[in-house]
Formats: sequence, C-alpha cells, structure tokens
Amino acid sequence: MVKWFWQRRDTGRRLQLRSRDELSGAHRVDFEELAPDIDTFLGQAAYLQLGFFETLTELIQTIPELSEKEAVSRAAGAALTKHEALVALIRERGDDPTEVMRPFREPLDAFRAATHGVRPQETLLSVHITAGMLDDFYLALSASYGETGDRVARILLADSDRQAIVELISQAIAADSEWRSLLALWGRRLVGDTLLIARAALRPGDRGRADQEKVEPVFTELMAAHSRRMDAMGLAA
Repeated sequence: MVKWFWQRRDTGRRLQLRSRDELSGAHRVDFEELAPDIDTFLGQAAYLQLGFFETLTELIQTIPELSEKEAVSRAAGAALTKHEALVALIRERGDDPTEVMRPFREPLDAFRAATHGVRPQETLLSVHITAGMLDDFYLALSASYGETGDRVARILLADSDRQAIVELISQAIAADSEWRSLLALWGRRLVGDTLLIARAALRPGDRGRADQEKVEPVFTELMAAHSRRMDAMGLAA
C-alpha cells in the first residue's frame, strides 16, 4: 500500500536525482526552465508505468516455468500499483487521467515497441533497465512540483519487485555464457532510446550551452545508476 508523504515543505522548483537510499544527499541543479508542466509530468509518468505493466503481463504468457511466471507477475503488479496511484493523483487534481495520458500514448508505445526484445530475456532486461532509468529521471523531475512532486516521489520509490527479474537474467547467463555478451550489447542499445525519451519529456528550450549545463549532471547520474544495475547482473554497461 502506498503511503503518501504530505509534510515536506515546498522549497521551489528544482531538479534533483533522488537516491532510493539517501534522499537528503541527492545532487541538485536548477532546472525550472526545462521541467515540463505538471500535466505532462503526470501523464507521462502514469502512462510509462502502464506500459511496463503491459509488457510484463505479455511476458508471463511466454515464460514456461510457473515460478518464473509468478516472479514476473510480482513486478507487473508493482508497476500497476504505481500506475493506479498516479492515476488517483491526477483524478484528485480534477483531471481526466485518460485525457492527461493520451498525448503520450503514441510516442511511448513506439518506445516500448523499440525496446521489446526478440527473446523473453531481452525484454526482461528492457523493463529492468528502462524502468529503472525512467523512474530515476521522474524522481529527479519530481523535485520541481512541490507537494504533488513529493507524492509522486513516494509512489515511484515504492518497491518495484524487479529483483526477481535480475535473478532470472542472472540464471540465464549462468546457464549459457553467450547470454552475457548478447545482453550486454542489448543493454547498451537500450540506453540511447531511453535517454531520448527522457530528453523529450523536458520543456522545449533552445538546447544551447546553458541548457546543456543544466541537463548533463542529471544524465550523468542516470548513466552511473545504469552502470550499477548492469554491474549487479555481471554485464558491462
């Protein structure tokens, strides 16, 4: 059950990459000019979680082992829980969640299709990597939206139940070493597509030197977190 965090004082619009372990020690950077409007932020975040749920649900049908189906179903359930919590927040603000999400359906469906692997192991890695990076990115953006952003952060910080996915990938690598190089290559491909989605979420700017200087520290941290995820699976980032 998601527990809302109501009491944090709004200190203005900032971008910070919030650590799942140490929120108070996160790197901060002024991002006011590039943070999207609140409907864009909520609509994209909610639809992304729905997409992760849909991909994982489809995977359950292709995985033969019952224990593996159950593991993937837990991750799917966690994504659905986050989606439903974000949808509830949109409704609480007086908006129609379907209409708020609708503008992002086509580009995010295209992203999901582009990162869907030929084999279940590739798609499992896709969800783990893309969801991890984009959860981190939206956690960073959440610092720009006061109390609403804090509530979104609490939703995204809830357990994603993706450790079982890591274990399934590790088991595949242990059973056949060829998976290591194939999945490492696939993981590197995923990064480019995922960063494009993150950049597209930002408010349009001139993308000049000043904008780049605001963006790059956050994307540097996204890449560092990605490298840690890959390392945890024995894969080269």
